[in-house]
Amino acid sequence: MRRVTWMAAIVLGIAVILSGCGAKDAGTVVKELDEVIAKMESYQGVGRMTLHTGQEPQEYQVEVWFKKPHYYRIALTNDKKDITQIVLRNDEGVYVLTPHLNKSFRFQSNWPDNQGQVYLFQSIAESIQMDKERQLTTEDNAYVFDVSANYQNASLVRQKVWLDKKTLGPQNIEVSDASNNVMVSMEFTHFEFNKEFDKDSFDMQRNMTASLLPTTPTMLQGEGQQAAEDGQQARAEGEEASINTKQQTLVFIDPAYLPEGVTQSEVTEVKLGDGKGLLQRYTGTYNYTLLQSRPVDRAVSVLPTEIVDLGYTLAVLTGEDQKTLVWTYDGVEFRLSSGDLPVEEMAAIAQSVQGQSLK
Repeated sequence: MRRVTWMAAIVLGIAVILSGCGAKDAGTVVKELDEVIAKMESYQGVGRMTLHTGQEPQEYQVEVWFKKPHYYRIALTNDKKDITQIVLRNDEGVYVLTPHLNKSFRFQSNWPDNQGQVYLFQSIAESIQMDKERQLTTEDNAYVFDVSANYQNASLVRQKVWLDKKTLGPQNIEVSDASNNVMVSMEFTHFEFNKEFDKDSFDMQRNMTASLLPTTPTMLQGEGQQAAEDGQQARAEGEEASINTKQQTLVFIDPAYLPEGVTQSEVTEVKLGDGKGLLQRYTGTYNYTLLQSRPVDRAVSVLPTEIVDLGYTLAVLTGEDQKTLVWTYDGVEFRLSSGDLPVEEMAAIAQSVQGQSLK
C-alpha cells in the first residue's frame, strides 16, 4: 500500500511539472505582449519587405527607428534601383524625404497612429491585441498568430505574425488577400527593444544630409558631419546636371492598373517652368490626368494634406473637390489629379507603377 501511495505521488508530481511546461495559450502570450509594450521606450528593426502586388515581386530594405513618445524614422531602399526614401516624424510634423533628389514634403499629421504599417511593431502588436478570434500556433522559437489585417489597402484582409518566443519581437509577417494570396511579406533580420539613439537622429536636415553618404546618422559626429554637408553640396551640383540631362530623355512610366471603363489618350509633352513633363489624360468611368516629371524643386513643401500608403512609398494627397496624389518613384515625380476618381482607385493606380518598365 505504501509503495502504491509513493507511486501515485510521483506520477502526480510529474503531471504537475509537465502541465507547468505546457504550451502557452493566446491569452497568456497577449498579456505578456501588453507588458512588453508598456515597458518599451524605443526599438530598431531591420529587414526586407517584399511586395507581390505588381507584375513581379519588388523587394525593399527596411530600417525602422522608434522612440517614445512619437518619433519615427523609416528608411525604404529599393534593392534594384538603390534609391532610398525616408519617412520621418518629429516635433515639427511628418516628413517624406527623397534625399537623392534633395526633396521633401512636410505636413501636420498623426501618422502612423491612424494607419497600420507592416514594418511597425505597434501595428503588428495591435492587430494581435484587437482580434478576439486570433489563432495561435507555435514553432521552435516563435509564436505564430493568424489575425485580421488592418491596413489602408482594403484588399489586405489577413496576416500571419511570427513573434520571438523570448523577446516577443517580430520575426516575420505575411499579409494576404481574401483568396489567401500573400501580397506583402516582411522578414526582420534584426530587432532590438530599447535601442539608444542620438538626440538628433530624428532631425529632418540631418537625415537629408546623412542619407547622401553610405553611413547612418548615428555614426556622424564632428568632422564627419561637415564631410556629409560637403558631400551633399557636391552631389547636389552634380545631380543638377544629371537632372537637366534626364529632362531631355524623360520616358513615361505606364501604370499597370487601369480602372474598368477608362480609356487613355496619347502621352503629350508639357512645359513646366524651365523643365518639361509628360501628361496623359484618362476618360470614361472616371476622368483624371497623370503628369510625370523630373523634380527640380528643392524647397520643403508645407502641405495641409494626408498620407496615402502605397507600400513601396508614401504619397501625399491634397485638395478636396479636385484631388491630387503626389509621389516619387525611380527619380520621377508623379501627380495624379481628378475630380471624380476615388482615393482607393488613385492608390491602386499609384501602386501599379512600381516595377513597371518605361513606355
